[in-house]
Amino acid sequence: MKRLAIATAVLVLALTGCSLSDADPPSETEQAAPSDLLADYGLAEMDAIEAIDYLDRIKVTDRPTDLMASVYPDELVLTDKAQEVTLDMPEDSTYLSIAPYENQSHECFYHSLTTCLGELGNESVDVRIIDDSTGDVVVDEKATTYDNGFVGFWVPRDLEGTIEISHDGKVGKTTFSTTEDGATCITDLHLA
Repeated sequence: MKRLAIATAVLVLALTGCSLSDADPPSETEQAAPSDLLADYGLAEMDAIEAIDYLDRIKVTDRPTDLMASVYPDELVLTDKAQEVTLDMPEDSTYLSIAPYENQSHECFYHSLTTCLGELGNESVDVRIIDDSTGDVVVDEKATTYDNGFVGFWVPRDLEGTIEISHDGKVGKTTFSTTEDGATCITDLHLA
């Protein structure tokens, strides 16, 4: 079932702004040892949390062009033309990558750490993430968007909530879900 979801996500990514231009997922016979792929991209000895943190913060000009790193609610899938590695997410949390925008955005569902680009790179933002069922504030902090225009947070699983971001006198709000079919790529938060 996960493979079907991954294949569907790759198709979705190919149709959105978060697509990898020339890479095709490897066939079952092309898959190499997981350590090879991780070592090739400086990810050896990293778990999903560390790999996501590293790849999301890489300068856009330094991103590997032949690696697709897709964030799903329950796993990180790393693929190049010859190899695929899956790293499990923590059982109690998942990653939300948020790209607030003022003028231009793109559709995205599963965040690609190597191809997604948001509008506001390296900008200071105030972020609040709220659990709608309890009203609890899960995140309340100042952050700086990464070079790719996104800012990421680890939040509890099975959460329905609201994200509020303010930047330069403008405010935006959107809802999200961290259920197993929830998006990890939030690109509909318009700052106005």
